[in-house]
Amino acid sequence: MAALHAAKHDGLRVVKVVHGYGSSGAGGALRPALRKSLQLRKKEGLIIKIIWGEKWSIFEPDARTVLEQYPELQSDPDLDRCNQGITIVLLG
Repeated sequence: MAALHAAKHDGLRVVKVVHGYGSSGAGGALRPALRKSLQLRKKEGLIIKIIWGEKWSIFEPDARTVLEQYPELQSDPDLDRCNQGITIVLLG
């Protein structure tokens, strides 16, 4: 999570984490471990909002809120793709 601290220090507000889904087709170990770690960072205050890739859609209220704040994200190629291998993180 040092990269998130560095991103925040550099003034970034939104980070797209590309972690993959796993090569087995059933999901790997990295994704759930990363999700748990991100949720802990949210409790600590480093992260304001987490949007899982499968929820990164204009039809999801949290995603719409982030897209309204950062309209440049509307050109993200993973938007509306239900990509379980990415996570959007809004830093505090």
